[in-house]
Amino acid sequence: MKTIERALMWATVAGSTSKGLMYSVSALFFTTVVGLSPATVGAGLTVAGFVGVLTSYLGGRLSDRFGPRRVLLGVVVTQAGALVAYAMTRNAVMFVLVACVAVGAESMLRTARVTLVARAFTGAGRIAVRARLRVVDNVSIAAGSGAAAVALAVGTRPAYLTAVLSAAALTLSSTVALRRLPDVAVDVAEKSGAAPLRDRRYLSVVALHSVIAIQFVLLTVGMPLWVAGHTTAPHATVALLLVLNTLLVTFFQVRATRLVTDVPSAGRAVRNGTVLLLVACVAYAAAGYPGTWAAVGLLVVAVAAHTFGEIVSEAGGWELAFELADPANTGAYQGVSQAGMAIGRAFAPIVVASTAIGLGLPGWLLLGGVFVAAGTGTRLITQGSRTRANRSSSASSSGVSRI
Repeated sequence: MKTIERALMWATVAGSTSKGLMYSVSALFFTTVVGLSPATVGAGLTVAGFVGVLTSYLGGRLSDRFGPRRVLLGVVVTQAGALVAYAMTRNAVMFVLVACVAVGAESMLRTARVTLVARAFTGAGRIAVRARLRVVDNVSIAAGSGAAAVALAVGTRPAYLTAVLSAAALTLSSTVALRRLPDVAVDVAEKSGAAPLRDRRYLSVVALHSVIAIQFVLLTVGMPLWVAGHTTAPHATVALLLVLNTLLVTFFQVRATRLVTDVPSAGRAVRNGTVLLLVACVAYAAAGYPGTWAAVGLLVVAVAAHTFGEIVSEAGGWELAFELADPANTGAYQGVSQAGMAIGRAFAPIVVASTAIGLGLPGWLLLGGVFVAAGTGTRLITQGSRTRANRSSSASSSGVSRI
């Protein structure tokens, strides 16, 4: 098991450093080097985001069919090729096509990685591994963003091209670690497992968690727009707040998994996390009223509450995605879970813009209320629930056939 975790860690370091580079330079690369308009870039990435929803689910099905290791290797090579293709992009049509491949491959990669964790680890070990991977992901993205500062400072076409091609090389280098992964056997006898698209409880939890997933875009898009356009805080505050988020996730994500021991405790964690998100929304809104230093203080409180809400709700969400899934169709279930997250993130910019940014205080309260409603719904669905494996065991011991 340590071999699997170590390989995933090193692959994550390479892949996430690449992501950090691209997150920082992509917007300016596409607009200043390729010559696309911001509207075209936004529309293209939106289309690619919805392609990512489909490939998230497809990645799970392929992982069940061929094993997650093969899927991971295939999509990493595809993603690296797409990044190289970005450097050769000359028009809007090519940009959209390449973006669909790049985002689609990244979404498939996430599903295959989670499927591997679900198959290779059990119990508390699964969410602990996922928490450690998330910490590595955050730190590596930050490192990539720092490295991108060189390209941004130089600001020339060769500098941007070097950054993009470096991201491609980093992505491809993750195959070195991934090749060390053992094949996680897929038992052909398991093919009679339950279908996730017919599992109403699982779909309900996924749907509610996709609503909570809006909070990711709230931090990376909504918060910067609010700080810049609706508060007196210096614009540089945005960078400091994102650093605060990264530090808190790094130090507390693994510890938060100790709050989750079973399905009911996971439901409580999700509910409690959304209450913290409501507190964050209130603090964000309040930051738009007082003077500069009071605004900065309230924004620090808001991001701290937001981050702890994110950490706790994610720990609960991971547990539910693993424990409510049918072990016979791990990939398919994780594919549905990742597709739900992708849907939430795809609609998040519109939701955030039309509520918090567009309406101010009422919008922030509305968004916070939506988070709490989703968390409360999750808690109600999972209260007193057992894992699918436990329920199947009980049914077998009592002579009841499994449906």
